[in-house]
Amino acid sequence: MIRLLQAGILAICLGAGAQAQVAKQPTPKSQAEIEAIQAIFQAQSPEERIKAGEQLIVKFADTEFKALALFLIAASYEQMNDFDKMAVYAEQVLKEDPEDYKSMLMLARGIAVKTREHDLDRDEKLARSEKYAKQALEVLKTAPKPNPELTDEQWEGAKKDFEAQAHEAYAAGAMARKDLEKAMEHYQTAYKTQANPDPVLMIRYAQAANMAKKPDQAIAVLDEVTSMADLHPSLKSAAEGEKQKAIKMKSGQ
Repeated sequence: MIRLLQAGILAICLGAGAQAQVAKQPTPKSQAEIEAIQAIFQAQSPEERIKAGEQLIVKFADTEFKALALFLIAASYEQMNDFDKMAVYAEQVLKEDPEDYKSMLMLARGIAVKTREHDLDRDEKLARSEKYAKQALEVLKTAPKPNPELTDEQWEGAKKDFEAQAHEAYAAGAMARKDLEKAMEHYQTAYKTQANPDPVLMIRYAQAANMAKKPDQAIAVLDEVTSMADLHPSLKSAAEGEKQKAIKMKSGQ
């Protein structure tokens, strides 16, 4: 996502022309502002990106890139596993741009993943997560391309990946409720929606299937995972471990 945004910002700064059905592009007002924007994307770590984003907002109070900077700060905190600060900045993005589906999805996923079965406010938190996921799906239906460099085909693929994130959030919420059937449904929808199915989501589907005592369904999807080309060794190991659980379940062990 950061790479996609970077391509769009570079296009804006270089003066690329707008096309039909493309979101209104923010405009830098000076060379100094362009350099401050570029510094965010040139940052080599989440900490550096946060610092660069904050400097842009402080130095250029009227910048049209404020929502973008806030989003990238939130994404950096998410990368650092700092949920509380991520949520603070993602909420600030939505104050600037109430239709920022990226921040909605970040919040939906983060809230659901952090919610536990026995939290006293579990249902309240999961309702909030589901609200964000639903809003994001609605906005995505008519969302214009975020930058003019994307082809229609690339944008349709990106939208499918965003839709998958919403279903991932729904699945995580269902897991917190121990609604394994619903979790399986959303994990499956998530990875089947993607142009390139994410093996992590497929393994999570299999984990939910095993928990639901459905080893055959777990084995079927895990076989797909282990047959993937260039699968990371850690994911292959996780898939094989989960498959062994399913095999043992089938044999009654």
